[in-house]
Amino acid sequence: MAKVALIKGSTRTPSVGPDITDWVHNILKSQTTDTLQIELLDIADFNLPVYDEPVVPAMVPALKQFTKEHSKKWSAAIASFQGYIFVIPEYNLGLAGGTKNAIDYLYSEWPGKPVAIISYGAQGGKNASQQLSESLRVVMKMEVMATRVLLPFAPGSDVYSAINEGALGEESRKAWEDDGKKEQVLQAWKELKDTLEKPKEE
Repeated sequence: MAKVALIKGSTRTPSVGPDITDWVHNILKSQTTDTLQIELLDIADFNLPVYDEPVVPAMVPALKQFTKEHSKKWSAAIASFQGYIFVIPEYNLGLAGGTKNAIDYLYSEWPGKPVAIISYGAQGGKNASQQLSESLRVVMKMEVMATRVLLPFAPGSDVYSAINEGALGEESRKAWEDDGKKEQVLQAWKELKDTLEKPKEE
């Protein structure tokens, strides 16, 4: 059975990330099969400090090994999945530091695997999505799905509640439904699923 990690990228408290990841998960629950499952994965649960290993990630495991338990646990978790869906915030017009740090902890666990990107923020997280896409595609040699979903908050009180209270407002939920964001999430999933089910070249 193939497993896809639905990764919550935000490590802040409070964070609207859990609400948005749940919104995505609820859309995709019905799409899982006996051979393809989705599991939630929260970067914050691993309590990763700024990278603190005495080894370059690209050297693990071929030449050296991780020495810290948090690194070993994060590596094992990511290695256990065949595909990924990142749900990420945009901070100050860019990719969140906690998300980037978690990705940069590893190297050999990522290459060749498919990944979908869903971003959120006042303007939908376009910059963060682009930065993550380039990092994963160019450096980590992953296959980034063509459909990258942008989820902008409804203006006004929804922006305040998302940023300061960690709550996804009803106006944003309605706007996403009306703007076809659910269909975009399903399209990104279809691309990921088709990639995973495509026969591997010899």
